[in-house]
Amino acid sequence: MSTDPQDSLADGVLEKIEGKDVLRFERHLAHPIERVWAALTDPGELVGWWGEAEVDLIEGGRFTVRWLNTDEHGNSVVMHATITRLDPPNLLETRGDVHGVLRWELHPDGNGTVLTFSSTLDLPEEYRTMVLAGWHYHLDALAETLDGRPVDIANLPNDHWERVHERYAARLA
Repeated sequence: MSTDPQDSLADGVLEKIEGKDVLRFERHLAHPIERVWAALTDPGELVGWWGEAEVDLIEGGRFTVRWLNTDEHGNSVVMHATITRLDPPNLLETRGDVHGVLRWELHPDGNGTVLTFSSTLDLPEEYRTMVLAGWHYHLDALAETLDGRPVDIANLPNDHWERVHERYAARLA
């Protein structure tokens, strides 16, 4: 699946399930499952598409991520999470303070991998399009870094994020 920001097939969906907001994305990545798993769990790889991470890769282990972009005061978001489900290389689930339950499911697809990602949380309406655009951007960055193309994740929002956000804002209006 293309990571072009104009490709609506890569768009996330927002659902309400048992009173919680669930953001869900499905991406087809042209890399074997072991390679995608490493990008999701290795701090040296996470920093290329998401942020600086500390990962204790065991069920009950710590999963902390500090986003590299900052607000106008130099503050960055830090997610403190615990790994709640772990089945390498197919499933990583965390529960944290910023994005609730994050679930990464990987399935082989020929020479590639299907990634299904979800974030389950209480999401105030005014943040829905921004959070959808943010995860869309980071999943695009994941695909780019897997393809060997570095992405600037420290300078957000940027033009790519703005285009993605405008599309979500129009769709959810």
